[in-house]
Amino acid sequence: MKTSLKITPYIYLLPALVLVVLFRLVPIVMSFIISFFEFRVTGSGDFIGLAKYAEMFRDAEFWQSMLNTFWLVAFVVPASIVFPLLFAVLLNQIKFMKGFFRTIYFMPFVTSLVAISIVWKIIYAEQGGLANTFLGWLGMEPLLWLGEPKGIFTLLFSSLGVQIPAWMGGPSLALVSIIILTIWKSLGYNTIIYVAGLQNISKVYYEAAEIDGANKFRQFFNLTVPLVSPTTFYVLLMTTIVSFQTFAQVYLMTDKGGPLGTTKLIVYYIYEKGFDDLDMGYASAVALVLFVFVLGLTILQRRLEKHVNY
Repeated sequence: MKTSLKITPYIYLLPALVLVVLFRLVPIVMSFIISFFEFRVTGSGDFIGLAKYAEMFRDAEFWQSMLNTFWLVAFVVPASIVFPLLFAVLLNQIKFMKGFFRTIYFMPFVTSLVAISIVWKIIYAEQGGLANTFLGWLGMEPLLWLGEPKGIFTLLFSSLGVQIPAWMGGPSLALVSIIILTIWKSLGYNTIIYVAGLQNISKVYYEAAEIDGANKFRQFFNLTVPLVSPTTFYVLLMTTIVSFQTFAQVYLMTDKGGPLGTTKLIVYYIYEKGFDDLDMGYASAVALVLFVFVLGLTILQRRLEKHVNY
């Protein structure tokens, strides 16, 4: 009887474990092995050791893709924490049509990313696009949203008549267009997560703060922000991982990571090397480096967990 009870949990976990092994662990191990071979889709190749890794670190296109990805993560992760938290606080305050507003905010998350990308590509269109139409209403010149390779800071400062060095130019306007879409896509999901976190905070804390004379501003920073830190930690962890995996937007909205490779993210670069150039060995080497980097970053973030108020 005792033996049966010990085995039962593992039987329940078996389907999930099989899926994790088949679709997570096996591909990682296979990528590790393939990265040491001159592996082509048409058949196995010769063992070449670390040659693909050496080639990767000399590859300017690889570094450009990594830089583009860092820019995306640097913009998307903070925005995916700040905006959803503010929206969640507002949603938590309203007394009517709560379900309606939560549904509206959550819809982008459940809508197909392919459909969303096509719609946003139309919005960014140079002629007749909603974005340039809006700029026209403000008396501004239209922009090449998905076709502008200049850095966003270069464009902003040049509009003020100030020239800055190229290395301070920041991500291209085309990449910023992708970033805006990515932030919008995750906004609803993270907002609902924060709403759930806010509802777990006892109202007693806010009542005590009001008795002590704390205004709404102090209540937000001294109560709300610390008490939703478990939710913030979860959003930080998941958004960072998902941001490094961004692919569909680049594939659907840009011309092979253009203009001039300024929207080519690292996952798209892996796809390009593996399925366009059919160089699976090189694609596996890049994928493995990305895996190790994200794993290291996740472990580093877990060290921040000691500052979370559970």
